[in-house]
Amino acid sequence: MRPIADMPADSARRIRVVLCDIDDTITTGGRLTGAGYQALEDLSEAGIAVAPVTGRPAGWCDMIARFWPVCGVIGENGAFYYSYNAAARTMTRRSHPALDAYLPYPARFDRIKARIADEVPGAAISADQPFRLADLAVDFCEDVDPLPKTDVDRIKKIFEEEGAVAKISSIHVNGWFGEYDKLSMTRFFASDVLKIDIDCCNSDCVFVGDSPNDAPMFEFFDNACGVANVRAFENRLKAKPAWVANSECGAGFREIADHLLSARSKG
Repeated sequence: MRPIADMPADSARRIRVVLCDIDDTITTGGRLTGAGYQALEDLSEAGIAVAPVTGRPAGWCDMIARFWPVCGVIGENGAFYYSYNAAARTMTRRSHPALDAYLPYPARFDRIKARIADEVPGAAISADQPFRLADLAVDFCEDVDPLPKTDVDRIKKIFEEEGAVAKISSIHVNGWFGEYDKLSMTRFFASDVLKIDIDCCNSDCVFVGDSPNDAPMFEFFDNACGVANVRAFENRLKAKPAWVANSECGAGFREIADHLLSARSKG
């Protein structure tokens, strides 16, 4: 992971898509600060397509797609994307096809919930669970006292023992049934909304993230970036970002945005 300031100007100048995690990437201490939001707006106004790629729920994503300066949002770790056309006043919603076999069964997480409650005292179902479409989010530090790493790993293991996929973010363990992740849904989104093939246009895109569930994106994108707090997970990342900011959270995202925008202004 090299400092974002070392990203060559030519590479920074050609970026036309910024994909970004939300929690602890553009937010700071659980809040979307002015710096983080202004970075989104500045990138968008510069003609760069911006899309959050998050573990947050469908209900939040509907609002984000409508109200934030973004071209769309990928939610629940790749379960779907939403993209709002303000001129036409229409929302496009696409779910990952791997969900079709599981959505008809709302009780599919009941055994997992019971096991977590019994085996991991102190964990809690996330407060945003009622707004979720596809996954189960288990809170290990957002609204509960932080759990030790061994407990977080145990939550992930319970999901996997029950046949689910599980990913660890900076605040939740998210689990779901069906084979998809942030990257697989990004492919659909890029093709449908951005009209690009990310395999052919890899060097035109940046992904910015901070935690282990971002690893598929870090591995795929040549110019993937991390905010400085990604270093807390350095030993747990299956793939690391090429570039890293000096600052954490929203300030780090602002730093990355400024580097891209500065290169454009000098081009």
